[in-house]
Amino acid sequence: EVRRADEQYGPIYRKYAARDVKELAGDAEARAMGQRLFLNHCAQCHASDGAGSRGFPNLTDNDWLYGGSPEAIKTSISEGRNGVMPPYAGAGAEGARDAAHFILSLSGRPSDNLRVFRGKEIFQSNCAACHGADARGNQQLGAPNLTDRVWLHGSSESAIVETISKGRMSQMPAHKDFLSAEKIHLLTAYIYGLSSRVAPGK
Repeated sequence: EVRRADEQYGPIYRKYAARDVKELAGDAEARAMGQRLFLNHCAQCHASDGAGSRGFPNLTDNDWLYGGSPEAIKTSISEGRNGVMPPYAGAGAEGARDAAHFILSLSGRPSDNLRVFRGKEIFQSNCAACHGADARGNQQLGAPNLTDRVWLHGSSESAIVETISKGRMSQMPAHKDFLSAEKIHLLTAYIYGLSSRVAPGK
């Protein structure tokens, strides 16, 4: 059945593979085929509309852990990603709360000024290496921007303390072993189009 499908649709996928991702993102027929691939292989984690859920990134906004260029998206699909936030137990319960309040303050959320003051030093000593001194993240590492209001694991004090204290691990599986390069190219265009509707020309 798979072989028959490849024989039938293979030439179509190959035709699209020769076209630029940004161009394909605006092609209605290509998007329809990309959507079918997305629903079969991506929607289980990222939801059928691409908006994600707790722990699974929203693909319809302009916030990208590893970059939103066609090349970066294709690499994520093909090679997968392994995200690791190591736990930081050295600060203790109160230190974790202090760091959490500093992080909350970065995006203008309610925070305790004294804890923010103490948490800034903890952040600079332990978190800035990955998230940057300005806390705007590092796409080479998949370290999120902490100054916006996009929160993958929740924005409450308790959720941030849990992230600091226990760490986080996430995995995006590699799809290159069961999707052809042509299908990945089309899927890349579909995902690119999900957010380019929000941020044209991204």
